[in-house]
Amino acid sequence: MPTLYVIGTPIGNLQDLSERAKTTLASVDVVLCEDTRVTSKLLSAFDIHVPTLSYHQHSGAFKTEKIIALLEGEKNLALVTDAGTPGISDPGGRIVEELVEHFGEELTITPIPGACAAVTALSIAGVPADEFVFLGFPPHKRGRQSFFERIFLTHSTVVFYESTHRILKTLGELATRMPDRKLVVCRELTKMYETIYRGTASEVTAKLESSSIKGEFVIVVSPL
Repeated sequence: MPTLYVIGTPIGNLQDLSERAKTTLASVDVVLCEDTRVTSKLLSAFDIHVPTLSYHQHSGAFKTEKIIALLEGEKNLALVTDAGTPGISDPGGRIVEELVEHFGEELTITPIPGACAAVTALSIAGVPADEFVFLGFPPHKRGRQSFFERIFLTHSTVVFYESTHRILKTLGELATRMPDRKLVVCRELTKMYETIYRGTASEVTAKLESSSIKGEFVIVVSPL
């Protein structure tokens, strides 16, 4: 039975792709990716020419069966996401779960560590990280209030993601529920316009509004 390699890719800066990841990507038969266009650019940057196959949140049973068939046909596969580590707030975790269920211990699944936005933010946050809760993205509608209530009641450090379209709304929720809690808000980590904002939700909001709200965000909430 061949191997599925789960490979962490850069969250912005291409120099963060490890040598082991490059070698592995160049050696596999097919790369499973969230968006073939994004991954093709990454592969092209390192002169890697390997076929890609999309696997994302809307992929159904047919795509899973195709991946199973590739593995049964002795093809080595790599699994990547658009940015970061597959399975961490990413649909790639579902295919790993399905393959484990189908093959059991007959399939070798090998991790190739790489970047993770949540851990990257924690490393510079200056808050306790020996214990933390990661919550992915807040729900857009249903469950949104209970999401923020959970943060309010959690005694550990909390880390979650937010998009440019909802960052101010999310900071508003935090300001209402926990006005004195300290935040570390990371914008565009490892990219050209990387910026770290520290302070309460209201203080960070003021800083963002005076600079830029464009980009992807990681929010670290200090513990109670």
